[in-house]
Amino acid sequence: MPPSAQSAYSQLEDVIGCKWSVSVLRAVAAGVARPGALERHVNGISTKVLSERLRKLTAYGLLAKQVYAEVPPRTEYSLTRNGQKLVSIIDQIQLLDNEIRNDELR
Repeated sequence: MPPSAQSAYSQLEDVIGCKWSVSVLRAVAAGVARPGALERHVNGISTKVLSERLRKLTAYGLLAKQVYAEVPPRTEYSLTRNGQKLVSIIDQIQLLDNEIRNDELR
């Protein structure tokens, strides 16, 4: 099913439910913009999975893709406004997780 045919909630489940999507979004938020750099930054991700995740995150409107007409061609990704909002929520979830873990250790 194409991303546009899915509900926004289904798209969100697809993103949040995939550890690679979250890792890619957080890497882009940290300033890693090019596919090769993303592949090196996100431990364990394959080129195929990264390409698929970048396509989906772009189709879902969370990433913006900029292709530069250079030789060799250069592609960079950035967070959209919705991507920034989602990364902020992901960061809040991580803070909550850290608080819960600290409470359990006490």
